[in-house]
Amino acid sequence: MEYRQLGTSDLKVPALSFGAGTFGGQGPLFGAWGTTDAREARRLVDICLEAGITMFDTADVYSAGASEQVLGQAVKGRRDEVLLSTKAGLPMGEGPDDAGTSGSRLIRATEDALRRLGTDRIDLFQLHAFDAATPVEEVLSTLDRLVRAGKIRYVGVSNFAGWQLMKSLAAAEEHGFPRYVAHQVYYSLIGRDYEWELMPLGHDQGVGAMVWSPLGWGRLTGKLRRGQPLPPQSRLHRTADYGPPVEDGHLHDVVDALDEVARETGRSIPQVAINWLLARPTVSSVIVGARDEAQLRQNIGAIGWTLSPEQTARLDAASHRPAPYPYFPYERQEGFARLNPPLIAPATPATPAT
Repeated sequence: MEYRQLGTSDLKVPALSFGAGTFGGQGPLFGAWGTTDAREARRLVDICLEAGITMFDTADVYSAGASEQVLGQAVKGRRDEVLLSTKAGLPMGEGPDDAGTSGSRLIRATEDALRRLGTDRIDLFQLHAFDAATPVEEVLSTLDRLVRAGKIRYVGVSNFAGWQLMKSLAAAEEHGFPRYVAHQVYYSLIGRDYEWELMPLGHDQGVGAMVWSPLGWGRLTGKLRRGQPLPPQSRLHRTADYGPPVEDGHLHDVVDALDEVARETGRSIPQVAINWLLARPTVSSVIVGARDEAQLRQNIGAIGWTLSPEQTARLDAASHRPAPYPYFPYERQEGFARLNPPLIAPATPATPAT
């Protein structure tokens, strides 16, 4: 397993992490993801550790806390061998104090997570969403208290807009609060919006990406094919509305390109899709999930090899989408691009400015 520095922190994380969203299996969304119990979870953790996957990510909202509980049971007795990452901020109930990242809510969420995980510390604690009702200084000062108390080691965010993350980083710098070292983001071959603003921000500010749903909400498994209906057993029948949207035509163009590269490399479509992500700038770790042992071993096969530059370029071209304003001039016009070179070469070269 390859280990990477998480942002500018001194925390080394595996290039692949394990997402415990399938643990617990409660509710319409998470019940469709999986219903892994503690015994099955322990076996999956065994396989991860054998492969060098030492980081396990969950959230309080996953199965209403059951995911954290099952994960805690699965790592019991080997806490020092693993890194535990969890998230808080999304609603856990209908009450006014059951959602958000106010100081009191963060303290309670941290204590609840520690209890459910059966640990005295959380290695990476992330805000699951931006809370517009709570001043960033209140959020950061509370996280500072929790870090100083030894209950949290590092802090990060998830699903933030660029201005929300930058505002928080500036406030942390001004007041001497802990800086966010990770941004857990959606990024896949059929969802490259991360590249427009959040990737350059992460590169500039030293915030590492923890990628969620690298297979585009289950669409890049190779089971969805052009001109064919959604397979009856697909969880997309129940969960598609929860996840990122994608146009069918674009999806199938990407799957066609993945299919070609998979045949050339002797790898599966999911392995190629994950491997492509591992080579992208700012990506510290790609979070993979699994319902069972076979699926987990399949995902682990995404690491330890590389795509050729030509194969990468083919996947880049098939997955490229026109950038929105104000990003498209920097992608399309040479004059703009010269002032602000992209981290990733555009699929089509910029044209001279007129």
